[in-house]
This record gives sequence, C-alpha cells and structure tokens, in this order.
Amino acid sequence: MSELKKEYWGKFAQTFSEDQKYIVGEAVQVAIFNKLAEEREIGETIELGCGAGFYSGALVKNAKHLIATDFSDEMLAIAKTQLKEFRNITVQKADCENTSFPAEKFDTVFMANLLHVIENPHKCLAESHRILKTGGLLLVIGYTSHSMKWFKKIKLIVRFMRKWGKPPRYFEGKMSPDKLKALVKNVGFEVNEVQILGAESKALYLKGRKK
Repeated sequence: MSELKKEYWGKFAQTFSEDQKYIVGEAVQVAIFNKLAEEREIGETIELGCGAGFYSGALVKNAKHLIATDFSDEMLAIAKTQLKEFRNITVQKADCENTSFPAEKFDTVFMANLLHVIENPHKCLAESHRILKTGGLLLVIGYTSHSMKWFKKIKLIVRFMRKWGKPPRYFEGKMSPDKLKALVKNVGFEVNEVQILGAESKALYLKGRKK
C-alpha cells in the first residue's frame, strides 16, 4: 500500500467508528453484528483491514484467536485501545495484499468494508486464499448503496462527503452481490452465501470456502 493511501485513512482514525455510524446508521451495523454472531467456532482467524476494530470484538467471541491487522499506524493505535480487554486478540500491522504470514495458516479470513475501498481487491482476495487453510472460511462484509432507494442513496453520499470528502477514484460504493461473488470466485473460492443486510442503508455479507 502506498504512503498516500495510508495517510488518507490514517487521518480519520480518531473518529472513524463514530463517522461510520453517522454515515450508514446504527441499524445496518446491528444487522451485521447479529449475522457475525451466527458464525460459530471459527478457529484461528485473521482480520484484514480492521480499522479501529469496530467489528473485531463481535467476531472474536467465536474465535480461538484473532489477529486484527491494518496498514495504518493511526488505525492500529485506536484498535489497540478499543480491543485491549480481549485476551485472544492480537493487533498488528499488515498489508492485506501482501502479508508475511505462511500459506494455509488460518481457519478463517475476515474483512469488513475493505474490498470496496482498495485499488486492487483481487490481490487482497488472492492473499486471503493463500493464507487460508484448505476448506477454510472466508467472511466478507461491505457497505454498499446497491439496491438503496435513490433519495436514501443521495443522503448517504452527502453524509460521506461531509465526513470524509471525495473518495479515491477506485472506491466502489455500489458493489452488487453478483460483482462481489465474481471477485471471490475468480481467485478460487467457493461461494456458499451472499446476501444484502439492512433496511435503509445496506451491506453485503458473503460467506465462502477455500476449495
């Protein structure tokens, strides 16, 4: 990841979780938390792009151990503070496109709101495939404006711009279930489930396995 990209996300670290809640609303976040709670016995888990650790605490309850990673030092500093109460979480720096972990190390790879904000999601998914055990679980969450009513979508964009300004040119804010499914399948995963969560603001939830 370039220094410019690190700087872009790092400057939002202090208020990142609060900003996300303001932009998408609490209801869709609750729906995601409830869905994550259904994932049982996920074993040795790595989270790519953990940000400030907003979803890490929900996921770790069913994990043997969670390594929460991000490429932003500012985000990691906030995540370490937010997650300090969890004994089975390790927070460390890693590039989601090129980690230092050995092949087939993890039972589960998890990412929330990552693929649609990075320039090369294929690289991230290929790296996920490499470090995941055969038969291992892939969990992908991503906010999306796909299937939102147009006036709700406009309001969402206004809130985003108010907090974070103009997004990078590669930002994919309206990713569809079909596009996400295709991205995941193209690197060798089997897709078991993909759905849209939320009543007003929306999020994609994908569950797959390494063949």
